[in-house]
Amino acid sequence: MKIKYYSLYFLFSIALVSSVILSFAPVSQICNFEQGCEIVHFSPYNYTFNIQNSHYGIAIFSAMIFLILSYLKKPGKHKRLIVNLGTIIGFLTALRFIYIQEFVLNAYCKFCMVIDISMAVALIIVLTKWKK
Repeated sequence: MKIKYYSLYFLFSIALVSSVILSFAPVSQICNFEQGCEIVHFSPYNYTFNIQNSHYGIAIFSAMIFLILSYLKKPGKHKRLIVNLGTIIGFLTALRFIYIQEFVLNAYCKFCMVIDISMAVALIIVLTKWKK
């Protein structure tokens, strides 16, 4: 069962690194204009309540990593439930961002997609390893 949490730890760490890059690296250094990354980055959808979405990602993925490490040290039913629900909510949020990139902006951010794919894989792990 610990393999599930080590896998989630790895996926959330990848998402955290991508969020940090999106938050602090200059867009001109991480994106090519032709790839559409700048379109996503400078769109109004990059902000929620006037805060850049990647900043939320840093906070949320850091909290999830901390929770997973706490669970690995001292497992608990409530911690497991929060990790599972957080993953499901994270995946639903990722679906929303994929929809916006595909159907609204017609442009993709490679770092955003790394986060979104990480959340999809995390959801698969959570659903296939769900303990009844």
